[in-house]
Amino acid sequence: MDELWPAVEGTTISYISRPPSEIWQREFPRSLVILGSTGSIGRNALRIVTANREAFQIVGLSCARNITSLAAQARQFRPPFLAVLDDEVAGGLKKLLPKNYSPTVFIGSKGYAQMASLPQATTVLAAQVGAAGLRGTVSAALAGKVICLANKESLVLAGHAVREICARTDATVLPVDSEHNALFQCVAGHGQTIRSLILTASGGPFFGKNVDSLRRVTKAQALNHPNWRMGAKISIDSATMMNKGLEIIEASHLYGVPAHNLRVLVHPQSVVHSLAELADGSLLALMGTADMRLPLAHCLLWPRCAQAGANRIDLTSVGALSFHEPDSATFPCLDLARRALESGTDICTVMNAANEAAVELFLNDACSFADIPLLTAKAMENYPKNIRTNTTDTSADPAPATEAWLRHIEELDRASRVFVYSLAKSQSDQTGRNIVRIKPQTAHSGE
Repeated sequence: MDELWPAVEGTTISYISRPPSEIWQREFPRSLVILGSTGSIGRNALRIVTANREAFQIVGLSCARNITSLAAQARQFRPPFLAVLDDEVAGGLKKLLPKNYSPTVFIGSKGYAQMASLPQATTVLAAQVGAAGLRGTVSAALAGKVICLANKESLVLAGHAVREICARTDATVLPVDSEHNALFQCVAGHGQTIRSLILTASGGPFFGKNVDSLRRVTKAQALNHPNWRMGAKISIDSATMMNKGLEIIEASHLYGVPAHNLRVLVHPQSVVHSLAELADGSLLALMGTADMRLPLAHCLLWPRCAQAGANRIDLTSVGALSFHEPDSATFPCLDLARRALESGTDICTVMNAANEAAVELFLNDACSFADIPLLTAKAMENYPKNIRTNTTDTSADPAPATEAWLRHIEELDRASRVFVYSLAKSQSDQTGRNIVRIKPQTAHSGE
C-alpha cells in the first residue's frame, strides 16, 4: 500500500533517546541531583522544587566556587551529597555548613561525574556552564539516568556518543533549553517526517545593528538582554548569536536532523519559542512567556503539567509577532556553528572552547565584543596545524565514552583556549589593549 502514498519532502526525526520508563513517570517524590545548582538554571529549578516540595527529594547539589549560595541551598534541602571544584573550595564550604550536617563532598570534574551516577538518584539536572558539564552528562547517561539537559555543550562536544550511550543504557534526555523543549513538545506524536525544525532567536540586545556599531559595544550593553535574565556567559553568547549556533548543533543531535533541515528565525518578542514544519507544510509552535521555569518544570515533572510560577501570556497585550532572517554578515557565529556541525566532533570542540575563551576575555575587558567571533574563527582555521594534543579522537569507536576519549576532548579544549589567549595577547601587544592574565585550563564548572 505504500506506493499509493506520494513521497514527502523532508527528513525523519530520530530522537536521541527513548522516553522515560513508566516507572519513572509514576515515581514521586523524584530523587534529584542538580549539577550547577547555584547558577541561573539551578536556582530556578530549586524554586520549582520548593513550589512542588512533595514531588522531589534532593540527593545532590553542586557548584564550582559559589560556596555561599551552595551552603544556603544545602542548609535548606539537606542533600546527603555536595560537589565543588577543588579541595580548597571544599574546605571553605565545610566551614559554612551546620555542625550537625555532614554531607559527602565530591571534588572536581570526576567528583561531579560521581555525583551524576549516584544510585540514590534517578534524575539528573545537568545545568553546569560550558564544556565543564560534559563529564557529568556522560556519567549520568552511562548510569541510565533521566537527564534534564540544560548544558547544550554536552551535545555540541559529544552528541553522537551520548546518543550511543542512551541506546545501550536506556538513559533518557529531556531538553531544558526553551527552544529544544518547545520542539520536544511540538513534535510529540509527529515523529515521522518533518520538513524543518525552526529555532527562534530574540536577536539579543544588538538586533538591527551593523558591524561597525558592534566594535564599540560595552560589557554592560552586551549583558543587558532585552527579554531573558541569564548568566553572564550565555548572555554574551546570545548577543553574538553563538548561543543559537550551539543550539543548531544541539538540535541536530537531539532530533537526528541534518543541518539543512534546521532553520533560525529572529523573533524579537520571544513569545514563540520554536516551530516544527510538518510534512504537509503546516507549522506547530509553542508559545509562552520568556521564563526558564516553564521548560524546567516540563522536564522535572514530566509527564505532569504543574504550576511553574511563571506568568501566563496575554496575547492581546503582545500584539504583533515578527520574524526575520538572521544577519549572518553582522553575526557570523551562526555560520561558524554550521561549519563546525558539518566538520565533526573535533572542530565543534575547538569552536566551543575558543568561543568560551573569547567570552572570558571580553568579560575581563581583554578583547572587544567584535573580537569574539574573529578569535573563534581564527582558532577553527588553525586546527589542526597550530592546535595540537597528545591524544587521539576516539569518538568514532563503537563505545566512545572512554576515559581516553574524554581526555582527548579536554586536551583539545585546553589547547584551543591556549591558542585564543595567546592570539589575544599578541593583538594586545600591537594595539596596547590591557590584557588580563588568565591561566589556560580546561573549563571549570560554572558558578
